[in-house]
Amino acid sequence: PKSPTPKSPPSRKKDDSFLGKLGGTLARRKKAKEVSELQEEGINAINLPLSPIPFELDPEDTMLEENEVRTMIDPNSRSDPKLQELMKVLIDWINDVLVGERIIVKDLAEDMYDGQVLQKLFEKLESEKLNVAEVTQSEIAQKQKLQTVLEKINETLKLPPRSIKWTVDSVHAKSLVAILHLLVALSQYFRAPIRLPDH
Repeated sequence: PKSPTPKSPPSRKKDDSFLGKLGGTLARRKKAKEVSELQEEGINAINLPLSPIPFELDPEDTMLEENEVRTMIDPNSRSDPKLQELMKVLIDWINDVLVGERIIVKDLAEDMYDGQVLQKLFEKLESEKLNVAEVTQSEIAQKQKLQTVLEKINETLKLPPRSIKWTVDSVHAKSLVAILHLLVALSQYFRAPIRLPDH
């Protein structure tokens, strides 16, 4: 007696029917669409940071307390070549002064608001160590540190109170106007070897 040879399972015949071909075409189209969407998303991710950010005002930015004054830079003025030049000159000056501290400033508002870089800059210019905490994480501690640093700066600059265009709150709120006034005053007082653009 012969042993029964196992029958191989019937091979799946390639679906050559019209529906089979249509399904393959649809799958290829879907994959091509996904690829083009991914490519577009990648291009947008690269180009988006370079495009200007639309200017928006939060309602809380427009609500002022009684006798409160706020300053801001007109979004169109941010691209003004003189403002850009002023910011670049100040950033280069700060980076030159702080080269030994291994601190690199790239954005004035983001890098100055908590008082850390401002403290190091003032200590280097004045050759005097300030009695403040080195690193502060909480907003309250940052403002206390900033208060101490600004008091010392104001004391050194000896400006009349009406000439002081910065406060703890304005600097901590990353007000570019206040930070620029402060840095220009410091650069002028310490006779920084820089040429500030004309106003």
